[in-house]
Amino acid sequence: MSNFKLGRWALLAAVAAFGLAGPAAANDHQVLDSIHFLIPGGAGGGWDGTARGTGEALTGAGLVGTASYENMSGGGGGKAIGFLIENADSNHGTLMVNSTPIVIRSLTGVFPHNFRDLTLVSGTIGDYAAMVVGKDSAINSMEDLLVAFDADPSATAIGGGSVPGGMDHLVAAMVMEAAGKDALDVKYIPYDAGGKAMAALLSGEIAALSTGFSEAVDLASAGEVKIIGMTADERIDAAPDAMTMKEQGIDTTFVNWRGFFGAPGLPEDKVAMYQDAIGKMYETPEWEAVRARNGWVNIHNSGDDFLTFLEAQEKVIGDLMKKLGFL
Repeated sequence: MSNFKLGRWALLAAVAAFGLAGPAAANDHQVLDSIHFLIPGGAGGGWDGTARGTGEALTGAGLVGTASYENMSGGGGGKAIGFLIENADSNHGTLMVNSTPIVIRSLTGVFPHNFRDLTLVSGTIGDYAAMVVGKDSAINSMEDLLVAFDADPSATAIGGGSVPGGMDHLVAAMVMEAAGKDALDVKYIPYDAGGKAMAALLSGEIAALSTGFSEAVDLASAGEVKIIGMTADERIDAAPDAMTMKEQGIDTTFVNWRGFFGAPGLPEDKVAMYQDAIGKMYETPEWEAVRARNGWVNIHNSGDDFLTFLEAQEKVIGDLMKKLGFL
């Protein structure tokens, strides 16, 4: 057991012995009194789950006293970004959650701002991407898919749950480009629901489906698909049999990160406290319970490391979108 956990249990025992209220224990290692989470989408989505799960872990572990939440949908996330920028002075206690779409949508002009207009606090979690095929498909690996693609590209369509130029399309194009194929030759078919995509796989309308790794694991566990490749550097414990693209000679990685941003001009001491609380959160059982429940992968990029990561992703996505004709 870590020193942090030993200390925490010792403190709880002391509180019980003296009959003190629970919050007194939490205050011993509390970093912040409160955090207000700004969520750029509606309830139940990925942004919402990330903000509420993070708040649950931070308050449950006693690192933050209280957490509040505000859903602000609109403009593909642009409404919340604009609000945070326009009301910067009154939002020093606010963290906004966001993810890969802030890169994609700023490149395509869905909103006028980008991540550089905000204070970068911390990347926290991620979901890798995966390529899956139907359980009865003759395709069992990326090599099989590439052989089929070489034989007839137009008959080897890849489906996804995002619009053309969206994340699933870009991942499919990125993987095929890294495999030495022309991304412009990839026939991509978008679907607006997982059930429709599965029906397309089973009927042969698409040869493979580009999707999030956690969703792929769920589908594979249910016996509906085979994972033929995923975009992490190394295999993941949640699906140890799922081969990475790199293992199969396709030198590409991709992660749909989620993380937190502050208002522009956020004081450095406040940024440091947010980063301290999030950094310590990873060592708590409260966070591990939230992470495991949601199937998230820990990806902690703080401050300058977060900026470096985002700029690299922006370059890769931007170059690919230009080739595909979306920029």
